[in-house]
Amino acid sequence: MQRQLQLPGTVRYNCALTKHPSTKQLATKPLLTALTIKQFTLVEAMDVEFSSGLTTITGETGAGKSLVLDALGLALGDRGDTDRIRLGAERAEVCASFAIDSDSPALQWLADNDLDTTDDCLLRRILTRDGRSRGYINGQPATMTQLRTLGTMLIDIHHQHEHQSLLSKEHQRTLLDEFGGHQKLLKQVSEDYKNWHQAQVRLEEIEQRADETLARKDLLTFQSQELNDLDLQAGEVEALEQEQSLLANADTILIDTHEVLALCDGEASSALTVLPALGRASQLLNAMAQNSPALKEALSLLDSAHIQVEEALGELQTYISQVEPDPARLQLIEDRLSTAYQLARKHKVKANELPQLCEQLSTELASLSADDNDADALTERVKTLAASYQNKAKKLSAARKKAAKQFEQKINQQLQTLAMADASLQIALTPLAGTYSQKGLETAELLISTNPGQEHRSLNKVASGGELSRVSLAIQVVAAHNSTIPALVFDEVDVGIGGATAQTVGKLLRELGDSGQVICISHLPQVASCAHHHLLAQKQKGEKANQSSLVTLDAKQRIAEIARMLGGEKITAKTRSHAEEMLGGSASN
Repeated sequence: MQRQLQLPGTVRYNCALTKHPSTKQLATKPLLTALTIKQFTLVEAMDVEFSSGLTTITGETGAGKSLVLDALGLALGDRGDTDRIRLGAERAEVCASFAIDSDSPALQWLADNDLDTTDDCLLRRILTRDGRSRGYINGQPATMTQLRTLGTMLIDIHHQHEHQSLLSKEHQRTLLDEFGGHQKLLKQVSEDYKNWHQAQVRLEEIEQRADETLARKDLLTFQSQELNDLDLQAGEVEALEQEQSLLANADTILIDTHEVLALCDGEASSALTVLPALGRASQLLNAMAQNSPALKEALSLLDSAHIQVEEALGELQTYISQVEPDPARLQLIEDRLSTAYQLARKHKVKANELPQLCEQLSTELASLSADDNDADALTERVKTLAASYQNKAKKLSAARKKAAKQFEQKINQQLQTLAMADASLQIALTPLAGTYSQKGLETAELLISTNPGQEHRSLNKVASGGELSRVSLAIQVVAAHNSTIPALVFDEVDVGIGGATAQTVGKLLRELGDSGQVICISHLPQVASCAHHHLLAQKQKGEKANQSSLVTLDAKQRIAEIARMLGGEKITAKTRSHAEEMLGGSASN
C-alpha cells in the first residue's frame, strides 16, 4: 500500500513501486533518492522520494512537470535566476540526495576534494532574492563548479531540445568517444597536444625574433667590447678625477706650499715667521709666569700652538714630497677620463655607472646566446612531443574507427524499432587537413539516409524534426546502455512521435529502468503506461499565488490519468478501457 507522509510545512510523496504481477526485479539501489524543494517557482514546499526503475511525470501543460528537473538542475550547479524564487519569498532552496555505490567515481572525487564520503551524498543550493547563491556538498560549502562536476558523475540529464546539439560535429565526436570509452586516451592526446603546442609557440617566437635578436647581439657585442676595452673599475672615475686635479695644479700647489713653509719656519728675522715668533713669545711669557702664576695657562696654550705648528710643518713636508709634476701621467689620465665621458654620453649614463652598464650588457648578451641554444633544444623537444602526440592520436583514431562501426550498428538497430526501418546511419571520420587538434586527428560526423538508395548526408540536410528527435532518442538509448551512470533523466525526448513508435519508446525506457533509474517527463500515454512509478503534476490556485505539487498515483489513479492523456478532459468508458489495456500490456513486458 502506498503512503503519503505529511511533514510540517512540507508535502512528502513516496514514489513506491506500483505492483504488477509480472513486474521484474528492479535495481535495489537507485542513485537519486530524494529531492526537497522550497519556495521555488510554483512550489512552496515539496519533498519527493524516488525509487529505482522508470518513473514518469505527467500532467497538464503548465502544471509544473518540468520544475522538478529545473530544481534538480539548480542543485547540480545550473545558473540560478532570482525570478525562480517563489513570489513573496526571500530565498529558494533545493536539496538533492543521492545514494553512491562503493565503486562510483563520485566517491573518489569526494575523497580527493576533502568532502565527507558516505553512501549518501547531499547536494544543496540556496538562492536569495539579492542574487546571492550558495552551494553545499554534504553540508560543506562548495562552488558551482564543484556542484556541476560532481553532478555529472551522479546523474545524466537529457533535455527536451537536446537533439538540436546533435547537429554539432563536435557533439557528435563527443558522443562517439563516450560510447567507445575513449576518455583516458583522449586525455593523453589532449595533454600531449598542449605540451607540443606550448613548445611550438615558444619556438616560433624565437624564430620570429631571429633577425632582431641577431642585430641586437651584434650591437651588444660591439658595446660590450668598447666597455671591456676601457675596463673601468668601480670607483675609478672618482679617483682619476682627483688625481687629474692634483697633477693639473701641481706647480701652483708646490709654490703655495713652500710659501706656507716659509711663513711658518722662515728666517728668524722675518716678522711674519710663525714658529720662531711662537718660540720667542713662549720665552718671554715663561719669565713673566715666574712672578705671575695667572699667566701659566697662556703659556701652556702657546706651547701647544708651537707643537701643532711643528706637526703641520711635518705634514706639509710629506705632502710636498708626494707632489711632483708629471705631464705624461696627466695626459694618460685625461685621455682615459675623456673616453669614459664619451661612452657615458653615448649610453646616457653617468661615467661612474659604466662598470654596472658593462655587467648588464654582458648579462643580456649571454641570455641571447642562451636563446640560440634554447632554440636548438626546443626544436628537438617539438619533434619529440609531436611524435608522442601522433602515436597516441593514431591509437585514438583506430579506437574511434572500431567504435564507430559498433555505434552505427546499435543506433541502426534502435532506428528499426522507432519506425525508421528504411533509415541508415553512418559515422564519417574525416582526417583534419595537415594540422593537429586537441581532440585528435579527425572530425566525426553522423550521416543518415532515410530512404533506400539515398546518399548518406548530414543530419540537418536530410532529417526532419520528427526524424531528428527519433535519431536523438536512439542515440541517447544506446549511450545510456553504455553509461556508467545508472540515473538518467529524460525531459520530453518523446516529442514528435506517437502510435506504435511511442509504445516502443516506452518499452526502451522501461528496459533502461530495469537496470537502473530513469525519470521521464512525458505527454504520451504509451510512455507513461510503461512506467514502474507514475507521478502527476498538479497546479492549485492559492490565495496569493498558484501552487504546484506532485502526487503519486495508485493503480486506479493511473488508469484515470492514462485515460485523460488518451481522450482529454472527458473520460469515457472506452478510453478508460483502453487505458487499462495499455497498463496491463506494459506491465506484462
